[in-house]
Amino acid sequence: MGTISLETKKAYAAKTRKSNYAASLRLEGFKTTLADGERKLPSREEVLQAFAKTRA
Repeated sequence: MGTISLETKKAYAAKTRKSNYAASLRLEGFKTTLADGERKLPSREEVLQAFAKTRA
């Protein structure tokens, strides 16, 4: 078997991480869909701005 590139390993780890996180949410009783794993997450700055607006 040939060597696997670093980018391939990173993609596999990201996919597995999302799958494991979705599974843990389901085990905790949260309702999730397959689309939840594909949704783009907000950046740190966007989250901080959203919380700053709710606190003001």
